[in-house]
Amino acid sequence: MRVLIADDHRLIVEGVKRSLSESDDFEVVGECSSGSQVLPMVGRTNPDVVLLDLRMPGADGLTCLAQIKKRYPEVKVVILSVTTDEKVIQTVLQRGASAFIVKSINPVDLPSALRQAVEGTVYSAIGLPDPGDSAAKAAGLTERETAILTALARGLSNEAIGKELWVAEQTVKFHLTNIYRKLGVSNRTEAARLAYQNGLVESPIDDH
Repeated sequence: MRVLIADDHRLIVEGVKRSLSESDDFEVVGECSSGSQVLPMVGRTNPDVVLLDLRMPGADGLTCLAQIKKRYPEVKVVILSVTTDEKVIQTVLQRGASAFIVKSINPVDLPSALRQAVEGTVYSAIGLPDPGDSAAKAAGLTERETAILTALARGLSNEAIGKELWVAEQTVKFHLTNIYRKLGVSNRTEAARLAYQNGLVESPIDDH
């Protein structure tokens, strides 16, 4: 998968390259530090996906997104941004981006997120923060794991959890493996029971 990175922060660019280098599925074919460079670079490098920052000198990400979708509709665009504003995220997705990735994402999840975006199976945003839970933290669970455990305890499938939390189903499975290990359980039922018994998640309430 050929990737073009467009971001004016060198640290981000190097971090993305390092993350993608962990997988044999990706080749970084170009880098841009200015919005005005993006469209010409897409033409020269013929990427499968453009990883595009929302704020860059020269032209902002939304402008670049519109230009790419008009000139090269077959190229996927994934927005990479620090914002978690839902209005911004929805605007980006409505204008044709394949996915929205928050820069706080665990680098381990980036290759999977890009792969899912290109395949058209990713859910809208990845890397959004979740509310913490002190009891869950005491059990060694991260905020993301707590959110997934809460959804699991409500009886949601991996696919439904992915849709609700805006992560790929593959990412949900990865976190469930860690949750089972930390809680010392072997399946969903045991995890849910333990979560309720120890106050890791609130008791279920019928929203309907």
